[in-house]
Amino acid sequence: MRQAPGLFDIDNRLAELTKKGDCLQRLDALVTWEMFLPVIDPVFGSANNTTAGGRPAYSSKMMLKLLIVQRLYNLSDAQAEFQASDRLSYQRFLGVTLADPIPDQNSIREFREALVKAGVFNKLFDIFNEQLRGQGLLPKNGSVVDATFVEVPRQRNSRDENRQIKEGSTPADWQDKPSKLAQKDVDARWAKKNEEVHYGYKNHIKINIESKLIETAVVTTASVHDSQAVEDLVKPGDKMVFVDSAYSGGPVGAQMEKLGVVRAVVTKAMRGGELTELQKQCNQAISKVRARVEHAFGAMTGDAGRIFQRHIGFARNESAVILLNLIYNLRRYEQIVRLKLMPV
Repeated sequence: MRQAPGLFDIDNRLAELTKKGDCLQRLDALVTWEMFLPVIDPVFGSANNTTAGGRPAYSSKMMLKLLIVQRLYNLSDAQAEFQASDRLSYQRFLGVTLADPIPDQNSIREFREALVKAGVFNKLFDIFNEQLRGQGLLPKNGSVVDATFVEVPRQRNSRDENRQIKEGSTPADWQDKPSKLAQKDVDARWAKKNEEVHYGYKNHIKINIESKLIETAVVTTASVHDSQAVEDLVKPGDKMVFVDSAYSGGPVGAQMEKLGVVRAVVTKAMRGGELTELQKQCNQAISKVRARVEHAFGAMTGDAGRIFQRHIGFARNESAVILLNLIYNLRRYEQIVRLKLMPV
């Protein structure tokens, strides 16, 4: 029998979600969101600003949380609006009730675009990492460097069009078709690895071997070799960096030696030869540590096994990847605190 709605039904339902483990609620209870507002408010404007004859603007804190929900669950702008209007757990995380208005898809897009143009996402990542360092969660005892592909919708261009894009120009006939041009990503690149073809970008990260938190991150096109991002990832003060054979080249070794960093690299067998038992044992020890970066990538990709984005252009995709890295750190931080994995 269906029951008539009661006065406390929403509170009771939220209590049930809490018992079942609402990750958004746990995150909201731990993170001080106000730390991010000094870099967002100058771009977006505070909640007290009003448009001429209009209602007060949405708070930048709530809009940031909405972007996090959207990126965490890989929602389109339209679906982010719908799900925020529909789901109680999302509304609790956003700090709104059924009586409050929810930003429409245009407001979500405009907010994100404003942050992208201002280059805010890298600043947000750095702000949270400063907190992590202050709490001793990024100790300098070692790190792992690796990269993963970020897929975007594949372009169906002709060979001549692809040639012009690689040369840094835009096909002439696209200029007269703004709708078509808006759907063309002239920044993404093709790459092939282990017989698999990828199109899009790369997320290069350095994670801490103790906390598995991301210390630094760099986004490039998919065609950039993993080793080319080392200069932006490895910094003076790093003691030891664990890498796979993609970083075994002499230039990478010289670069790390110059920084005073020990490189623990997986040894690859030479053609016609085999690894010694000692080399195999060293590879096994290094791989055991390196596996921690796969935990980070696994948390980002989920069951899909890959990162897929629907954005067009380098700036938008870079911002989306950095936001994804920030979300990973936020969730990993909550896990460390909840499970008491490290002293905080």
